[in-house]
Amino acid sequence: MLNTLNLLQTNQKSNFWQIQRRIRALLNNYLTLDQLNERLQDLPVQFTNPQSRPWKQIDWQAINRDQIIGIDIDVFLAILKGSLDTEAPIRGYTQTSRQYLQTLHPSLARFVGGKVNEYNELIELGLWEKEERQHTPALQKIYHQLTGEKITPTLRTVRGYLPTDNPHEDLYRHGLHRVATEYGATCLYIWMMAHTTGALYSVLEQLAIDEINHMTKFWGFGVWVYPNTSLQRVISIFIKTRRQSEVRNNLFRTLSRMMKALKWEAWTLNNKITLILVSIYTIFRLLKWNNTLTPQYLNELFGMDAH
Repeated sequence: MLNTLNLLQTNQKSNFWQIQRRIRALLNNYLTLDQLNERLQDLPVQFTNPQSRPWKQIDWQAINRDQIIGIDIDVFLAILKGSLDTEAPIRGYTQTSRQYLQTLHPSLARFVGGKVNEYNELIELGLWEKEERQHTPALQKIYHQLTGEKITPTLRTVRGYLPTDNPHEDLYRHGLHRVATEYGATCLYIWMMAHTTGALYSVLEQLAIDEINHMTKFWGFGVWVYPNTSLQRVISIFIKTRRQSEVRNNLFRTLSRMMKALKWEAWTLNNKITLILVSIYTIFRLLKWNNTLTPQYLNELFGMDAH
């Protein structure tokens, strides 16, 4: 893997096709069918004995601007800032997801949001939170190394738990939003890896591996819980969510907010095209993997009734 990527490491004048080759190498290294299956098969293991994935050692002092290729430094810093603001309210994310999951699927609720006592006080962190909460300080360290400045995330309110009289449908909508968010983060960090080298690349690699891991687990579990989900139903949910302004779980609004936070308008055309291509390549791989998630396989994997 490292030999392949080293051959593709280039200077700051990397062109469109060189970045494309790096993207394909990354996808071939981190999003194979075997890897996706392995991440999903790990989920029931984590239900029984949750263990955080250790990061490999990072030489933080070695991070520098020369490790950025094919992106204007100001744009890269804006992307870091936007990513930081998106990652920071992890406690809000985990507790909202835990509430949607608690009654229907307590094992995944614990994996995501841990446990609370009778006073609704958190007494155990979820594995998802333990792993994801490393992302904000990592992004802060990168920013500090590149600028010499300390940065704090912009505080924002996370959409809270908004139940209706149909908890099964509530969870479907929330789960779809959660998978979409993890997918977006996966694509962004892979794209950033394609534009970096050295220690900076190594940090982004750890972020991407976490996002791929969590996206895969949520996706696969969701297919098991909602086996009759079709592309038509997903599109229908998107359309309904877009039309119903009172529904806060708005995927289109989330996408718009994220692109604004990442300063999309300042990106070059090549930058925009390559991120779009990462998104397309990634979804094709996920859909191919999705076709292998048969009801028999998922029932054997999770060993319990989904409903």
